[in-house]
Amino acid sequence: MFGYRHAFHAGNHADVLKHTILLGILRYIVRKDAPVFYVDTHAGAGIYALGGRESQKNREFENGVARLWKRNALPALLTDYTQMVQRANSEGKLDYYPGSPFIAEQVLRAQDRLRLFEAHPREADILADNVGRWNTRGGGIRGQRVMANKSDGFSALLSLLPPPSRRALILIDPPYENREDYRTVIRTLQKALKRFADGVYMVWFPLLQRQEVRHLSEQLKKGGREKWLEVTLQISRPVPDGFGLTGSGVFVVNPPWTLENELRQTLPFLVEVLGQDKSAAFRIEAKGNTRPG
Repeated sequence: MFGYRHAFHAGNHADVLKHTILLGILRYIVRKDAPVFYVDTHAGAGIYALGGRESQKNREFENGVARLWKRNALPALLTDYTQMVQRANSEGKLDYYPGSPFIAEQVLRAQDRLRLFEAHPREADILADNVGRWNTRGGGIRGQRVMANKSDGFSALLSLLPPPSRRALILIDPPYENREDYRTVIRTLQKALKRFADGVYMVWFPLLQRQEVRHLSEQLKKGGREKWLEVTLQISRPVPDGFGLTGSGVFVVNPPWTLENELRQTLPFLVEVLGQDKSAAFRIEAKGNTRPG
């Protein structure tokens, strides 16, 4: 039941795409003073030691974040992304990879609240230790700004909506090892939108030769309301048997109006740097007026 640990994949090409987009949304959403409510349904450990046994097994970070680590003249989103990775590595070496909880905690402000969920017992314990340090950073107790819960984020999300501030970013990022996750993502997003239609929802998904992936994309678009953005990054040709992560995608409901243009400047660079064969490509599809009215 608890076989998946993200430490085996930390910093790979899918993390690069996901966390670049997450940063783009976070930077935009904090432009207003009103508090933000951040929910991460599958938070993982928060930060990962790339020298650890899990990350060293397949060294997936070498074909992801390591290819961007020391590059110059990056597009703006990737400059922000690499600076965030550098912030997690005070010695100047690529020893750690910041997960989505670390990134969100760094960008969000004192008035914002973060609710992190992780069901894997080991990952949840590590996350709780990290959150404890974040909440007491600077020598002062910062209260319940960040809360980690050892529980299923799918179930917990709906009980948190709508947030008191009426401003929220929700990251839905299951491992999809269980094929039921695809259906649960669709059901959860549909129910969440009924409770809180104005939130920004970000759904990550793998690119695999499976019917479930195609169905997920179709259903997300049908239920994404008036404004959505879907981005995919393929780094190698699909594997016929359906196994092996050849790329990933991110679906955003109510995306910032700036995000599409930023990604059109960013994704060609990622194809060039992360692509492994001639099949490497990106795709952007959007619905709704993404410019300010």
